[in-house]
Amino acid sequence: MSYYFRPFPLTLYDVKKNGKSSLLTDITSRFKIVEAFQRQEAVYYDYSVKDGERADTIAFKYYGDASLDWVIYLTNDIIDPEFEWALSGRSLNSYIAKKYGSVVAAMEQIHHHEQIIQQHEVLFDGTIIPAKYEQIDLTTYGTLATADKRIVTSYEYENEVNESKRSIKLISEEFIMPLMSQVKRIFE
Repeated sequence: MSYYFRPFPLTLYDVKKNGKSSLLTDITSRFKIVEAFQRQEAVYYDYSVKDGERADTIAFKYYGDASLDWVIYLTNDIIDPEFEWALSGRSLNSYIAKKYGSVVAAMEQIHHHEQIIQQHEVLFDGTIIPAKYEQIDLTTYGTLATADKRIVTSYEYENEVNESKRSIKLISEEFIMPLMSQVKRIFE
C-alpha cells in the first residue's frame, strides 16, 4: 500500500500529546472512486478471497503488480485491512481464542438466537435459494417450533462474519490506468 499513500499530503500531529508535533502522512485524505466507475457494474467482477490470501497477492495475480493492493481496498471501501479483510483459518481461531478464552469456549457460548425465515433449498434446475435468518430475543425463541429456530454460537457468529468478508469486487484491469490517472490528478 505504500504507492497509495505516496501522494497524500503531510501534516503536523502531536501523537504523544506532549506539545511536540511530528510530520505524518495524512491518511484521512481518502477519496472515493468516481461515481461513473461505481455505477458501471460491467467494470467489476466478483471474487472470493481464498484462505490466507492477501490483497497484494490478488493484485499481483490479476493486475501483475502487488503494489496495486490499494485498488482492491479502495474498490471494496476497506479502510482498515487488519479488521476488514478475511482472516485465515489459523488467524481466525487465534482471534476467537483471544476474544472468548478458547475456541472450545466460543463453540459452547451462545451468541444469539435466530428464527429461520427461509429454509435452504435447491430447486430442480440447480438454483440454490439460501436460508434466511432473523435475530430474535430469547422469549420469541422459546415460542417457536424446533424446525423454525436455531442457536448461533460465538464461534459460528465469528466464522460467519469472517466468511462475509471473502466476497469482494475487483475492478477490471482496463480501468486501472484511468483510475491511477485520476488519483494523480486529485493529489496534484
